Amino acid sequence: MPQTIAVLDFGSQLTQVIARRIRECQVYSRIYHYSTPAAKLREDGVAGIILSGGPQSVYARKAPHPDPAIFQLGVPILGICYGVQLMGHFLDGVVEHSKAREYGHGMLTIRKAGRLFFGLPQKLRVWNSHGDKLTKLPPGFRAIGTTENSPYAAIEDAKRNFYGIQFHPEVFHTERGVDMIRNFLVGVCGVKQEWTTRDFITQAVGNIRAQVGRGRVLLGLSGGVDSSVAAALLHKAIGKQLTCVFVDNGLLRKGERETVEKLYGDHFHIDLRVVDASKLFLRRLKGVSEPEQKRKIIGRTFVEVFEKSLKSIGHAEFLGQGTLYPDVIESVSIAGNPASLIKTHHNVGGLPARMKLKLIEPLRELFKDEVRRVGEALGLPKEVVWRQPFPGPGLGVRVMGDITAAKLEILRNADAVLQDEMMRSGYYYKVWQSFCVFLPVRTVGVFGDERTYDYVIAIRVVESTDAMTADWAKLPHELLQKVSSRITNEVRGVGRVVFDISSKPPATIEWE
Repeated sequence: MPQTIAVLDFGSQLTQVIARRIRECQVYSRIYHYSTPAAKLREDGVAGIILSGGPQSVYARKAPHPDPAIFQLGVPILGICYGVQLMGHFLDGVVEHSKAREYGHGMLTIRKAGRLFFGLPQKLRVWNSHGDKLTKLPPGFRAIGTTENSPYAAIEDAKRNFYGIQFHPEVFHTERGVDMIRNFLVGVCGVKQEWTTRDFITQAVGNIRAQVGRGRVLLGLSGGVDSSVAAALLHKAIGKQLTCVFVDNGLLRKGERETVEKLYGDHFHIDLRVVDASKLFLRRLKGVSEPEQKRKIIGRTFVEVFEKSLKSIGHAEFLGQGTLYPDVIESVSIAGNPASLIKTHHNVGGLPARMKLKLIEPLRELFKDEVRRVGEALGLPKEVVWRQPFPGPGLGVRVMGDITAAKLEILRNADAVLQDEMMRSGYYYKVWQSFCVFLPVRTVGVFGDERTYDYVIAIRVVESTDAMTADWAKLPHELLQKVSSRITNEVRGVGRVVFDISSKPPATIEWE
């Protein structure tokens, strides 16, 4: 097992990004709940600790606080934003509300490079997001960096290897942020850069075999990247003990079922069973418009179909899922974590308590780009590994409002046009995600000499690296014009096409 850096999560939506940046440095990271006992961290042999940011004030009545004993573990600690305020609060410094809240770009001036800022220029643009700040340093600390509104934007206690920074090095907006993190990992913690895709596969295969034993695993195979890589990894570990079930839920893209049957049944020779449950899903979704209710209905029905499929497959003990890190962080509720609930994911939310299968999630600790590298290492073809993400609830969360077969058909045909043009233009593999959304809005139009009153299709195309943040893609106007023209001409029922120019945050990638 490689050396581990613990990231204590205090509710920041960027906690997963911190963990991802650590892995970019080829160092293994693991996220822990903020209240994890110091004894547990010692038992796990962590080589260093990073305290994440968070939305609260350290002096608030219900503010999340760590076990104070972490500061006596003798391992290096780096506090980021809320994390540096925690260090001040627990180590006899002073934290106060700032009169000038810092949000957005700031200019960091490095006063003492030391090990944290080794090899970096004296001035760097950084990203701030805080309303509190240190006003008195804890004993043993000194300031090593300042910003316009904070004389203690970066601090260190070199003797104890404690460091704190008020800004966010994990985001792309901070110049040389990954270099700062690497300096902490290698220069301060002294860890080796040995976390690789091959290491993950070896460890995952061993864990799967230990968990499954002689048991049998059912995996819902959608044909997307996550489930495909999960299937390949499980198959490598347990071979014929894996049965993949493809559920036609009536919410699939055009030609999805046929593609999956051909690729996995014929080419990979995986035990693949196809279940047509489209009528059941659509019947249960009839008249349902609320997004969370849709997801939970789809999740419950999905598990129910799996349970019924056991009768034809035989006894199985485990349900495999392609759950990823971003799925987990966006599904954490306030009760279990100080982060705010964004949405329930199909993979991790809405599952009934009576479910008889134990979950096995071999990709749970990975981000999407890591999953793709694992897929490549396992020999999956490019069209599978680099396929764009597709939500577990399928088109159910891309039809706004209530779902009908007619609306789904319109959306399928429109989305097929978009994907065809993205492939033809070469942009499909350049962006993170491109898809259509059906809007339950009719607008007046003209087709030939006739007045029309048809629906609106929204096009969503984003660029991202890990789905935690995203920006809308600046596609050529000629491409957008061609897509719009083809959709309005070829897809009956569509009279208008619009282009979504919202970034994440504040918007999410999916509309629901």
